[in-house]
Amino acid sequence: MTRFPTVAAFDAALADLPPPDADARGAAQARQARLTKPPGSLGRLEELAVWMAGWQGRERPAVARGRAVVFAGNHGVAALGVSAYPAEVTAQMVANFAAGGAAINALAAAAGLSLAVVPLDLDRPTADFTAGPAMGEAECLAALDAGALAVGDADLLVLGEMGIGNTTAAAALAAASFGGPAADWVGPGTGVGADGIARKAATVEAGLARHAGQLDRPFEVLRRLGGREIAALAGAVLAARHARVPVVLDGFIVAAAVAPLAAAAPAVAEHCVAGHCSAEPGHARLLDRLALRPLLGLDMRLGEGSGAAVAAGVIRAALAAHDGMATFAEAGVSEG
Repeated sequence: MTRFPTVAAFDAALADLPPPDADARGAAQARQARLTKPPGSLGRLEELAVWMAGWQGRERPAVARGRAVVFAGNHGVAALGVSAYPAEVTAQMVANFAAGGAAINALAAAAGLSLAVVPLDLDRPTADFTAGPAMGEAECLAALDAGALAVGDADLLVLGEMGIGNTTAAAALAAASFGGPAADWVGPGTGVGADGIARKAATVEAGLARHAGQLDRPFEVLRRLGGREIAALAGAVLAARHARVPVVLDGFIVAAAVAPLAAAAPAVAEHCVAGHCSAEPGHARLLDRLALRPLLGLDMRLGEGSGAAVAAGVIRAALAAHDGMATFAEAGVSEG
């Protein structure tokens, strides 16, 4: 299992990304060509089946241990008026997850996914990144490790988050990773109006200015501008890559967790699929920079892994067709 005890271990893992299994991909593509349908007629379902085959290393992939993981953390910048809700809501929503009352509970169950919720020091928010680094080195490494541990034995990993203030941190990560003014990356998040969006943009710009010249490494971007749940997401994505576990990313915050990694290693998200494109304005721009085409566009903006869980059902459908359809020879159908 990939772990991150040191910054050097994190850097080494990012520098040495295993590829998919080319033989399994080729076998899956060959099987698709033999199934009783015109080539390409199932569109992205065919692509998904082949993608899953490459990462699971088998011609006929399956989801037997699909897992949704929601990481939760609190942010010091929440005190700057960047959210429509107080920071206490993070812990309250974690309790709701535990009680089974949230959207992700229902949607994970519908997709046949187990659900794990990982709260990360909710009683101790990260520091305000406009005044200094959000996390110390040890804090960030601990969060990365928490993400790595959550991968477990999953054969499909669905990632989500909860954290009041984290769309502001996500916008800062996106801007630091891919450039552009803060206004290009901030949005309403939990539902703030024009004044709130302006405060978010000012907060992001202040954070970028405060850490100017110190954002040249992915680890530093994560620890200075991110949050514990965001670093955990990054750790989960990187550990899943080394375990060759395919990953379904949820919304803007989850994609932003990948952004610092992708800025340094553009191939880092090849084992990931974007479950959907959310209504948060920066998400489409961020997916474009990550070279990820979303599976769904349902105008969702809840977070929690909700959109990714819905997309997991599409992946199951792709695998059902790939595995369950007859070949031309089996069905006695003449090939064109």
